[in-house]
Amino acid sequence: MGLIYKILSRSDWQAAQEAGHFVGSAVDLADGYIHFSTALQAGETARKHFAGQADLVVLTIEAEALGEALKWEPSRGGDLFPHLYVPLELEQVIAVTEAPLGEDNVPRLGALG
Repeated sequence: MGLIYKILSRSDWQAAQEAGHFVGSAVDLADGYIHFSTALQAGETARKHFAGQADLVVLTIEAEALGEALKWEPSRGGDLFPHLYVPLELEQVIAVTEAPLGEDNVPRLGALG
């Protein structure tokens, strides 16, 4: 399955660290699952949903470690996106990286994958 990514605000990540797990951002809570992207999907996710938002981080997670709670479901353009139906435990996060805004106002995710 490989690596998957979650783009979120630094404040959401700090709240997760204080709580000991991540239950999701506002859109995740509204939809009933935590949205993730693959390396190929993350750039478009950043452009479409996070343009203009400063102070973001990207979580890197090994998809296989999430087990059966991770579902691959059709979303944007019919692509299968990873959705997690339980809280994300902090020990499942293998990296946290900065996502500063670029000149085009889209978060720069760095090298993913």
